[in-house]
Amino acid sequence: MPRTPSSAPSTSWDIVIGLEVHAQIASTSKLFSRTSTQPFADANSSVSLIDAAMPGMLPIPNQKCIDQAITTALAFDADIQHVSLFDRKHYFYPDLPQGYQISQYHKPIALGGHITIDDDKGQPKDIPLTRLHIEQDAGKSLHDLFPHATAIDLNRSGVGLMEIVFEPSLRSSGEAVSLMHAIRQLLRYLGTCDGNMEAGNLRADVNVSVRQPHEPLGTRCEIKNLNSMRFIQQAIDYEAQRHISLREKGQTITQQTRLFNTNTQRTYAMRSKEEAHDYRYFPDPDLPPLVLDPARIQKLKEQLPERPREKYQRFLKDYGLKKDDVALLVAERDIAQFFEETARTTNPVQAARWVIGPLFALLNKRQTPIQDSPISPQRLSALIDAVEDGTLSERTAKDVLITMATSGKTARDIIQQENLAQISDDNVLNAKIHALLQAHPDKVTAYQQGKTRLLGFFVGEIMRETKGKAHPQKVNALLQEKLKKAP
Repeated sequence: MPRTPSSAPSTSWDIVIGLEVHAQIASTSKLFSRTSTQPFADANSSVSLIDAAMPGMLPIPNQKCIDQAITTALAFDADIQHVSLFDRKHYFYPDLPQGYQISQYHKPIALGGHITIDDDKGQPKDIPLTRLHIEQDAGKSLHDLFPHATAIDLNRSGVGLMEIVFEPSLRSSGEAVSLMHAIRQLLRYLGTCDGNMEAGNLRADVNVSVRQPHEPLGTRCEIKNLNSMRFIQQAIDYEAQRHISLREKGQTITQQTRLFNTNTQRTYAMRSKEEAHDYRYFPDPDLPPLVLDPARIQKLKEQLPERPREKYQRFLKDYGLKKDDVALLVAERDIAQFFEETARTTNPVQAARWVIGPLFALLNKRQTPIQDSPISPQRLSALIDAVEDGTLSERTAKDVLITMATSGKTARDIIQQENLAQISDDNVLNAKIHALLQAHPDKVTAYQQGKTRLLGFFVGEIMRETKGKAHPQKVNALLQEKLKKAP
């Protein structure tokens, strides 16, 4: 649990939270140069003359990055601005060589929009967007390489970012985490950001303030560069309690930018909080207005995939699955697609159970993503059908699944070659049951006198005799019938 400045703060405070999310745009080249973005190898190995801000170098917007931003904004139901501007943000970045950041402020590429999350009570809640704009990322300062100097790595300098700014409509750290999960899931569905928070490709600045009910918004503090769900929750919890503690002591909250120490789970002041005028925004003279073709916007809109929340509702309605199972199936677009292809030709409930259960276990053991599954949806569907029609027992089918993954063979080929078909013929099973009961008359008598647990013994013997190939449900039913009639 995070350490708080007050051991017993009052609970009569409203916590107000707003997120500014930075998402690295999925593109093979940077925002204003053709420099590769992947993979980053040695420090400063992916830096062009434009990235290094050499004199006379002019930025040229990357169309792929623009399209990715439009796609993202459309998925948030934002209003795309047909004319937007790139501005220069004059704030000192030690790891941006030109001494300013190219961003958007006065006229961003998109305004408004929303995304729906689940609040702390599990109820849907719409979180409105203020804006979505495009900007370039800064490089990275390395403070631990030399004892008396800071090293600069410019590989990330100029990489395209989407900044997604939300209205201060969150009321708990849990809602903030829920929002980040929803954003990450949506961006990965769209393919516009890989959502890798550990690498810093998705990170959040969190604005926190507190107020008494019905008061206007309180003084906010911004916590910068949080790159994990756990750190976001811990930082908000600590900062909210810090504000409450100060307010209850009658002290004034200073508007500031703060950082979060992950070891102590405390925030600390970085600098006084700037306003827009402190950054001295003005239109970038090297970049003309960004004018978007309405036909291109419409084409990108038509290419939008089904969004995660829509898919979740459809799976519940169309397939009759449990909510927890649907949540797992729609967690990633590739998983949902694999399931639907499997369910297209077999029992959807069983398809969900096999994807979430045996297939996930197999892929986790092999550390293989589902899009690289060695078993196709069609082959998994055929295996499920073999269980459904009684050809295979479920236990044997799980072994067949492993053999399919290692051999590349179909379930039918493995069943035929290894003689694994389940014995379901009543005549064959009755003959084996008759012989078993004849061999154990004392146990038959004991069963009939009330020791019904002996049924497990008889079932086990039949399964051993048939090497596990007897249909267990049929064996169980036939045994109970024979034991009642046995002399």
